[in-house]
Amino acid sequence: MRHVIALDVGGTGMKAALAGADTELLHQARRPTGRERGPDAVVEGILDFAAELRAYGEQRFGEPASAVGVAVPGIVDAERGIAAYAANLGWRDVPLRELLTERLAGTPVALGHDVRTGGLAEGRVGAGKGADRYLFVALGTGIAGALGVDGRVEAGAHGFAGEIGHIVVRPGGAPCPCGQRGCLERFASAAAVSEAWAAACGDPEADATDCAKAVASGDPNAVRVWQESVDALADGLVTALTLLDPRILIIGGGLAEAGETLFTPLREAVRRRVTFQKLPEIVPAALGDTAGCLGAGLLAWDLLDHTDRTEVSP
Repeated sequence: MRHVIALDVGGTGMKAALAGADTELLHQARRPTGRERGPDAVVEGILDFAAELRAYGEQRFGEPASAVGVAVPGIVDAERGIAAYAANLGWRDVPLRELLTERLAGTPVALGHDVRTGGLAEGRVGAGKGADRYLFVALGTGIAGALGVDGRVEAGAHGFAGEIGHIVVRPGGAPCPCGQRGCLERFASAAAVSEAWAAACGDPEADATDCAKAVASGDPNAVRVWQESVDALADGLVTALTLLDPRILIIGGGLAEAGETLFTPLREAVRRRVTFQKLPEIVPAALGDTAGCLGAGLLAWDLLDHTDRTEVSP
């Protein structure tokens, strides 16, 4: 059976699959990223994992994988196949496509940015299926986005498109590792909500999930913290809507798991802020933590199809 390898590399864990042409995940596996052992060990772990998946596919389906798709965090040069930088993995300028191709006996490899790859999957087979223009926003440790256009994802001239988390929403506010102050992800990411709620409730172990539960139970302190986050998020999203005019706005990532505790006030906050802009449908992501693997599989199949429906490269 013809299949591809799909790898989604995260800060702490790797998710992988063998994917069929209809995006069916024929086999799934996980393992730790192993970042505590350093960037070289992380890269070696990726190569070993891919080689094991290739051997398993050959044994089970009678032929090796036709291609490989890999989604990685940080700054990605998809055109040259280089994982340029990832703070949480500690690597710089890793020629991942070349290394994987060599390890896998010449198998073609496509490399993509993790959020854009997840956004690709949400647009093709998830919450944005059928939409000609959509914006996918992941609310995790940070905040990043992916602009979908006719079944592909816009990477930008230098591979930086979609970095909505670094829109300044509170000028002069909290410093951000990017060098600016008041960035959206310093106020509306899952990490930011966790930090704010831990400080507000006096429990250093409290996180965004705990805050959402407290909001649902009517805790006024939690409601205040949550609403401040929602207001910042709405400010950032309306800036994005003004520039990009998407038909659908898809919200994913850990914070979106709060469900209507997030979406009800967020829809209202965005609605209050728009003037001339068309209000898009605001929906939760549909694919959960399989989005990265599904998107990586799509990258691989697109590589085989020689289409340009994935990322619009520089």
